[in-house]
Parts: sequence; C-alpha cells; structure tokens
Amino acid sequence: MTRQPNILFIMTDQQRSDTIAALGNPQIRTPTLDSLVEDGIAFANCYTPAPVCVAARSAAITGLPPHLNGCTSNNASPLGLRSIMQVLQAAGYRSHGIAKMHFNPQAEALWGFDSRDISEEGARDPGRRNDFHEYLSRNGFDHVLEPQGLRSEMYYIPQPSQLPARHHHSAWVADRAIDFLAERDRHQPFFLWASFIKPHPPFEAPTPWNKLYRAADMLPPRRPPGFESLLTYWNHYQNRYKYRDKGYDEMLFRAMKAMYYACISFIDFNVGRILEALGDEIDDTLIVYTADHGEMLGDYGSVGKRSMLNPAVKVPLIVRAPTRSMAGQVLDAPVSLLDIFPTFARAAGADLPPPSPEGADLLAIAAGEVERDAAYSQYSEGAAGLYMIASRDLKYIYSAADRQEWLFDLRIDPDETVNWAGNPRYAERLCALRSRLIARFEADGYDSAVTDGEWREYEPPTFPDPARDDGLLFQDPPNLPELLRALGPAYAD
Repeated sequence: MTRQPNILFIMTDQQRSDTIAALGNPQIRTPTLDSLVEDGIAFANCYTPAPVCVAARSAAITGLPPHLNGCTSNNASPLGLRSIMQVLQAAGYRSHGIAKMHFNPQAEALWGFDSRDISEEGARDPGRRNDFHEYLSRNGFDHVLEPQGLRSEMYYIPQPSQLPARHHHSAWVADRAIDFLAERDRHQPFFLWASFIKPHPPFEAPTPWNKLYRAADMLPPRRPPGFESLLTYWNHYQNRYKYRDKGYDEMLFRAMKAMYYACISFIDFNVGRILEALGDEIDDTLIVYTADHGEMLGDYGSVGKRSMLNPAVKVPLIVRAPTRSMAGQVLDAPVSLLDIFPTFARAAGADLPPPSPEGADLLAIAAGEVERDAAYSQYSEGAAGLYMIASRDLKYIYSAADRQEWLFDLRIDPDETVNWAGNPRYAERLCALRSRLIARFEADGYDSAVTDGEWREYEPPTFPDPARDDGLLFQDPPNLPELLRALGPAYAD
C-alpha cells in the first residue's frame, strides 16, 4: 500500500459556489483558490446535504444524510455516530480541528479529534471555552464582545471589523494551522481541519480589506420577474427574523456583497499562508476546500441559507490530490458533502464501505469509476420540511410548509428563473424526480416526509406577524443587561 497522504480539510461558512475567480466570477479576487483550481479538480455542481450549519457539518462528518443521522437543522449533532475523524484516528492519523465545528450542544466535544483550537461564532460567553476569545484578551482586546461582528439588528448590515487584520479570526485560523504544521510529528500522517467562520454574517473584514470592493462596483442582486413565486416559507421566515422584510434597498445589498467578497478574499489570503507553510509537503497532502452552505445575498430578494435555490444550496468544492492526475479539470457531476467521508476514508486506506450509498470517493467520481447522476438536500422536517433532488439537467424541490413543488430546467435556465412544475411538457420529468425522491425516503422508513408513496401533508406552520415585529432575532452578549445597568438609571431604566 502506498504511503498515507496527509489530509488538509478547509471549510468556510456560508460561501456561495459562484465566488471563485477561476470558476467564472471576474469581480472577485481569489488567487489562492484559483491556484487550487489549476492544480486540482473543481466540482461545479456540489450541493450541500442541508443548507444550514449544524446539519451540513453533521452530514459531512458522518457521511449520512440528514434524514438518517437525525440532524436536519441547527438541532443536536449526532455525536454518538462514527465520525470521519474517528475513522482517520483509527487509521493512524494525528487529527486536529481549528475553529468552528458547530457541534451542538457540546461545543468542546472531540468526536475523533486528538486536539482542537476551539472557536465558535458569536458573542463572548464567560461560561464556555473559546480559545480565540482568550487569545484576544491576552492581546489587549478584552473589550471586544462580538469579535465576528455585531449581530441582532446589525446581522445583515456590512460593518468594519473591530480587530486589525493580524488579530482577525480568519488570520487566527491560519496562525493556528501554521503552528500545528510546524509542531506536529512528521513521522505520522495528519488530518487538519481548518474551519473559517467567515463569510458567515455579519459581513465584516479588517482594514484595508474592507475597502477592497466597493458597493458602486457590485452588480445588484438577481431578482428575476416574478421571483416571489420561487420563494418558500423558509425564505420569508429568514427575511423576517433577520430584519430584511421591510423593503428592498439595492445599494445596501450591493454594499453587503462588497463586504462579503472582502471576507472571502481575506480568507483566500490566509489559505495561501497555510499552503505556504505546507511547503514541499503539499504534494504529499490531499487538500479539500469547500463550504457548509451558501448565502442568498439579496438574490430573489432574500438573505440567508435554508433554501434549495442555487445561491444557498450550491457550494464550492475543490480537491487537490497528491497525484494531480486530473489537475485543472472542472467537472459537472452532481456531488455532495456526503462524498467527503468516503474520500478521506479511502485516501487513508480505511477498508470500510461508505456510510450511505449516496456518498462516494470524489476522486473515483472524477475518474469515471463511480457514476453520479443526482444529489440530494434537506432542511428541517415534518410540517416545515424542505426537500431537493438535483441532476445535471433538472432540479426538483418540495416544500411541506407550502405544499408546493418547483422544477427548474438547469440546461436552459441555470439561474433558476422559471418554475416548470405544472407545465404539461415537463410532467413526466417532474413525476420521475418526485417519485425518486419519495422512494428514497420510503426505502429508509422516513415517514416524517412521505406516506403511501406521496408527500405527507401537514397543517401549515404558523408565521410571525411582521406588523407586530414578531419573530425578530436577538443574539446579544450574555452580560449585556449588566453592561446596560452600569450606564446608570438615567440611561438604563
């Protein structure tokens, strides 16, 4: 057997698939990712198994789709199931995780890591370990309570970072990765997962990166005629609780895009630092770059994830293999984050089948050894369940909350502007995809979604009342009431 390769897994949070210059976006600057595309294999049709943080990561780590691992939203992670980290650990790898894992609720869980540099998003919480927050305190930034940006009302307001570039979280992730690479035992293969919190909102980047792109240079969001008919319950729900359902402001969305791109370019710069630290060992290392899900970013008048439209459900996926036998290829096979588990397991020489028949080694897919004709995604379940199957040519979506179907013809309408469900010319193709998706759930006994060969029907879920400002999201520092009381009764009462 050949020597086990090192494995470097780089994941961003909420990065759309259309944010890499080498893959067709001339507005953004991503020289490091462009070099990975040139030296690796880019999968142009990678879908997240679940367009939300915890569920997407749980699926990637276990190799099991949400309906089988039990995590369909930001609910509890399936920590009792076997993780890819445990597989690699058993195969002799030194495993280390950096930053956002989003293990819920046990943020400090190892789940197969030998060690972790822990940093989850959000405000400081004195009762929970966060190595990045401790680092900031040691470096004189104890006063910064929300170091990844102000949330709540400011969640989708682009903002300057409160930290200089050298202390920004994206730089900290690279610093910890570089430290690991310098200090590890070089006689043992490593698995290093470097997980960036950005470009997850709030969109904030340090000086001068926050001026790299300007709103006036950004194209406005895509809002095709009749786009409202393409939205589901979850699009409306997100716009409500993230303060974006009281009118459309094009320049604000363009400013959001400018800062979002700045976050990605700063990540690109720091990924370059990690690759430089690998040095000559880069050719002994399997590198995978991806994201957990995308971001609507104003397209279809929406923000957030929790959608099966491409801005939210498609993610970048680049694989740089030590052999580089297919370097520079861009493939259109529909793949998924479920393919990461078997890719890493096979590279490590672990003799075990993929946890799910929906997952396969990405290098085998690229080489034509495995045929892949569809990928799946799911968000939530029951009355709020949202489901998708996508082939190279077609995408079918069903929303239980809306009791509605959507069918997109990706050959003639890659931007997903027309719903062909209900068009007689597409009836046979729609029926085939619907039947395939329902049969998948029936085969696994997943009766939360289907019953007797049909979608299970539920009473529609309730929706917050915008007129009363119901349902707005507040994510403040736990000690905010104490800080406000300290202002004195003239201000705080």
